[in-house]
Amino acid sequence: MLFFSLVKIKPHSRLFLSTLAISTLASIMSSASCKAEENPFLALFSGQTASADQYPAGAEDMVASYNDGRDTNTIAQETTEVARETPTTTKEVVDDPTNQKPGTITVDTKNRVLYLSLANGQAVRYGVGVGREGFTWAGRVRIGRKEAWPVWTPPAAMLKRRPDLPRRMSGGEENPLGARAMYLYSGDRDTMFRIHGSNEPWTIGEAVSSGCIRMLNADVTDLYNRIKVGAPVIVM
Repeated sequence: MLFFSLVKIKPHSRLFLSTLAISTLASIMSSASCKAEENPFLALFSGQTASADQYPAGAEDMVASYNDGRDTNTIAQETTEVARETPTTTKEVVDDPTNQKPGTITVDTKNRVLYLSLANGQAVRYGVGVGREGFTWAGRVRIGRKEAWPVWTPPAAMLKRRPDLPRRMSGGEENPLGARAMYLYSGDRDTMFRIHGSNEPWTIGEAVSSGCIRMLNADVTDLYNRIKVGAPVIVM
């Protein structure tokens, strides 16, 4: 009976229900917009922290991946956030909390910041994006090589999961590695992890990668110009 009564709704009742539906949809969209504004990047230096997992088993066989395995809600949120203004740099000279030798890079995964130790007890601090849950790691490595506007070649394992990806992407603004990349080596072995720029600046300050350290393009360029191949990197 309820079904038939709904079918026979009078015209003025239909107008009321249509208005109510539009009002409800607008309320939902407004709520989603507010949540999109709650990006940890905006509070990057406010003292908030995020949990860091231990180095995952089998990580030596992992490869870097970008936007891989995201759910629909994540993609929708990122689409909303890309439209809003994001800072072009997070660089700031601060007292060095790491007590490392000048030229050492320290990545504080928990607080999502990277320090480059300078002389006189100071350091340059940058905001970074880190590995998502299950893909964070810790250890001592070094800068094995550096590339400006690096080429990106998705590995076979990623192409199997994401056959829509290009087999090779030239360096440029659309490249996921961004403006600069510093390749992390353990001894003579490429760990497949990178410190690199990003074409998704709204992800800085979040845990979204498969272990690589993301930076704003202006920040990664600044770091790239300051360090040399062989520089020690501590990820904690």
